Amino acid sequence: MQAIAFYIVYPFLYLIASLPFWALYRLSDVAYYFFRLSGYRREVVYTNLKNSFPDKTEKEINQLCNEYFKYLCDLILETLKTLRMTEDEAKARCIFHKKEWLDKLYSTNKSIVLVLGHYGNWEWAGPSFTLNTPYQLIVIYRPLTNPYFDKMMFRMRTKFGTKITPVNQTLRDMVANRNKITATAFIADQSATTANSYWTTFLHQDTSVFNGPEKLAVKFDYPVVYINIQRKRRGYYEIEPEMLFEKPSLTRENEILEAFTRRLEKEILIDPVPWLWSHKRWKHKRPSVE
Repeated sequence: MQAIAFYIVYPFLYLIASLPFWALYRLSDVAYYFFRLSGYRREVVYTNLKNSFPDKTEKEINQLCNEYFKYLCDLILETLKTLRMTEDEAKARCIFHKKEWLDKLYSTNKSIVLVLGHYGNWEWAGPSFTLNTPYQLIVIYRPLTNPYFDKMMFRMRTKFGTKITPVNQTLRDMVANRNKITATAFIADQSATTANSYWTTFLHQDTSVFNGPEKLAVKFDYPVVYINIQRKRRGYYEIEPEMLFEKPSLTRENEILEAFTRRLEKEILIDPVPWLWSHKRWKHKRPSVE
């Protein structure tokens, strides 16, 4: 059944990916109204926004909900567009800034750890980094349950030279690549289980943060770089890497995780719309202290 579902849907996905950008965004406008009619995760988005911005009025929260779903439609179709996106389009649509100091760091044969959130178009950020820096980018990801769609996403994410590694093979992959110059990227704002998390306050809520990126950065003493993705206008993004910690081995426990959380929070407070509000980010509760 998984194969049948894929081969029925794939031609339509490929057709959408083949649309010129102007037509892609017209389709996104139509898709937005279907999202509104379906009520897809409206309650999740509303609750997340309400709890994150307790000072905003009901009208302001509803407006943010609507703006978010408009952006989500763009994001979904932009991700599909990667199937047919050219190298020139990837560079023009997602501009990479401040690569000079990264080049200098690369010249010292130093691998790095990248941390970013589900903010802006993180799928386009990968090709942008790969096409504009000498680093071999390795993105840590969670495979899809449908192997056929997972294979499609694999092709999309690796078409410009990026490599991807399943999350359960992260340590093994980093050990195997220890003698290479790599940039290992973690989308580090997913909901973490209590067994592998650091608890902090994020957007006014108790939040669990995966401790894996910090533990690995400290273990290998790879500089930690935050990837700031800004949506400049519809269909156009700019990326700016920021050094968080040059010597992770000298940091205190959870210092890296806290710095990442605060940096991402700062960006969300500036422009809340392009963060992934439909994700059940706060489904885990802080353990009670006995």
